[in-house]
Amino acid sequence: MPTQSPADPLPRKTLTAMQTELAEAIDRRTVGREHCTTAIKSLSLSRRESVTEPCACVVEPSLVIVVQGAKQLLIGDHAYAYDTEHFLVTSLDLPASSQVLEASPDKPLLGLVLKLDLSLIAELISQARLPSPGKCSAEASVGLGRISPTLLEACSRLMALLDEPADIPVLAPLVKREIHYKLLKSDLAARLWQIASMSGQRQRIARAIDWLKTNYAEPLHTAELAAHVQMSTSSLHHYFRQLTAKSPLQYQKWLRLREARRLMLNEDMDAAGAAFQVGYESPSQFSREYSRLFGAPPKRDIEGLRQTGDTRAVA
Repeated sequence: MPTQSPADPLPRKTLTAMQTELAEAIDRRTVGREHCTTAIKSLSLSRRESVTEPCACVVEPSLVIVVQGAKQLLIGDHAYAYDTEHFLVTSLDLPASSQVLEASPDKPLLGLVLKLDLSLIAELISQARLPSPGKCSAEASVGLGRISPTLLEACSRLMALLDEPADIPVLAPLVKREIHYKLLKSDLAARLWQIASMSGQRQRIARAIDWLKTNYAEPLHTAELAAHVQMSTSSLHHYFRQLTAKSPLQYQKWLRLREARRLMLNEDMDAAGAAFQVGYESPSQFSREYSRLFGAPPKRDIEGLRQTGDTRAVA
């Protein structure tokens, strides 16, 4: 009888058992909470007990794994569905919407998010002398990969460290390094190479995003931003929209409105004060654009958030 090669995928039942074990570990740490930070920097856990409508969010460069249930990430006109078969990788700070597709109180959606260390990915590529996987076929900043037992096993060991807090400073960096390495061996290798190199237009757009995040309250002169990142104005618009599904001006507006929402909810600032704080000169324009993004005028939206205790969109 032929034996299974170590390189062969493990049986599906083994993968399912690993997901069940990981789901139990996430479940006991998230009871009563939808989002849970952990003692391991860059690792957070999520739980949802019902399907949802799309909810505005910001997506950092991350690995997202669901071990029970299903979600999708909406960026522009594109939907990226992920579940127990697929993981999600994002490479830029993106305005997006997150939607729970499968969840119930008896079987909640359970998952984890690990922020990616792009410098570590680049270091591993160089140190391990990994062969180039070839060009990535798409310029999008989001990719879907197929879940593997080896990736889940490393994530399980990272989760297990939460029960041994004294070991976290020594062992967590090693396990996170292994997870990044496993990603470079996955079917998203080409995209991760592209992310790590941050070459060409992607690097310039990342620099433009960093500038906007720091200077969102300042008037935006697109030609000056293009010169700052060494691009033509037309190229900046083209690649910025391709990678983020927004123009630079739309991205700045999104940053302003999210910060204004945070100021009103967490610092009790009134709408006019928040509007001026984030760079708006016209309170009426602020109210119109706020309502368009969040579905309600500022005062009604903030009252609704306080009644429900839902602070996901302003975290």
